[in-house]
Amino acid sequence: MSSSEKQTTAALAEGARVSEEALAGVPELATGSLRGYLRAWLVRVRSGESGVLPVVGGLIVIIIVFQVTNPVFLSPNNIINLMVQASVFVLFGVAEVFVLLLGEIDLSLGFTGAIGAVFAVWITGSPYHAPWYVGVLLGLAVAAVIGIVWGLLVTRLRIPSFIVTLAGLLGLQGLLIWLIDALAGPTSGGTMSVDNAVINDIAYGYVNTVLAWMALVVVVVAYALVTLLRDRSRRAGGLVTQPLGLSIIKVVLIAVAGTALVLICSASTGVPWAVPIVLAIVFGWTFLLSHTRFGRYVYAIGGNAEAARRAGINLSRVRMIAFALASLTAGVAGIFYASRLGSISSNVDGGQYVLLAVAAAVIGGTSLFGGRGKVVHALLGGLIVATIYNGMGLLNLSAATQLMVTALVLLAAVAVDALSRRNRAAG
Repeated sequence: MSSSEKQTTAALAEGARVSEEALAGVPELATGSLRGYLRAWLVRVRSGESGVLPVVGGLIVIIIVFQVTNPVFLSPNNIINLMVQASVFVLFGVAEVFVLLLGEIDLSLGFTGAIGAVFAVWITGSPYHAPWYVGVLLGLAVAAVIGIVWGLLVTRLRIPSFIVTLAGLLGLQGLLIWLIDALAGPTSGGTMSVDNAVINDIAYGYVNTVLAWMALVVVVVAYALVTLLRDRSRRAGGLVTQPLGLSIIKVVLIAVAGTALVLICSASTGVPWAVPIVLAIVFGWTFLLSHTRFGRYVYAIGGNAEAARRAGINLSRVRMIAFALASLTAGVAGIFYASRLGSISSNVDGGQYVLLAVAAAVIGGTSLFGGRGKVVHALLGGLIVATIYNGMGLLNLSAATQLMVTALVLLAAVAVDALSRRNRAAG
């Protein structure tokens, strides 16, 4: 191992050691008791680390309010529609998490996703009729290239990401209009229809009920094995870990939530393909950020870029990869968007979608200041944004009211983040 790699490993290990020592102040943790773990959780809450519980609690309250005001809200058909609608918000939010963790921002993700969708729809439509996977790969490749360009401008020319991606937002909006006119023709009306059945089925295709139950069993068993093996490994290494009882409770909650989801969807048309695809992406990116060297580098840079640089981390490379992954994920969101509407047009409101992406990530718990956040935060935040829009739509509230309510929710989330940072600093 080279000296720079040793310095990097030492710096990352030091951060982990400090976290372990902070928790070691609770004596019961040494015995692995549930009581000790709850005491440690209360310590973290007092210091500003409230986790996702406020987000989950807020989501439950919002659902109860909309169900009381309109009983149609929790009907199977509306739940399915809500999940498909949320998939776009979640994916854009996941894309934004990559750059927010670095303390950066990407304002162009909405139009990046739209341009990726244009290429996917174009190559799979008339007259080429390429297979769906060719269209998806082409769309994602174009989106990733856009992210690489932004990353190069930010790292090589040292232009702030806000300026780079703001220019990208404006430029890509114009490029989107030009591309649709060039590829679909001036008589298309600025719209390209989705002709590929597989791409259409992302939003309007449904998983076979038997397959859905089998997949649920596999997911729950896999989650249980991974959780228990990870906990055993941490105990064997002398690290603080959650008690066995809490691990079992988490597995049971996952099983109950999955069972409820499949039962509700089975009462209507079935589980939309969008749900397992989004969950697979969330799991994959969570693994990347939580269990790989790249993920540790992202958190290190977001927490303290100068310390990460001195530890030997290549800041430019990590930032460029993060921008590329953000744009790649935005490309997936763009394809989901096209599937949901059955078309892609030059009227895509990419500016609003990128703001909702930031809202989804921040509402879920990702910090705007870098270094703190998870992919699951975008999942929870995207669900909240979609729930608000869906519920207010059922109540026939105006678009102006929906925007103002979403703004208030975002402002509340940012206020919580600011207070959490203040409490941690005071601690």
